[in-house]
Amino acid sequence: MHQVNLNDQIYQEAQRRASEAGFACVDEFIEDVLHHDFQGETENLDFLFTPERLAYIDRSAAQIDAGHYFTQQQATEELAKRRAQWLRQNPNAL
Repeated sequence: MHQVNLNDQIYQEAQRRASEAGFACVDEFIEDVLHHDFQGETENLDFLFTPERLAYIDRSAAQIDAGHYFTQQQATEELAKRRAQWLRQNPNAL
């Protein structure tokens, strides 16, 4: 069995959380947290990057490089304008 050292502040927080979660000891809590964290790391998302999606990303990046994009302020203004228009067209929606 291996041992890991934690500073006092982190250990006390882990002890509090372990107690709240119903674990018998901090070791079991940390093992559970790490077990769940490690499972998330192994997921392979390569299947999402199809040739079509990669081409779309490349086209989007080229448009951004060419200066065709909204600033955050422009996007906020455009969304507010579209929301106001939609609400005028759908007065009973809210």
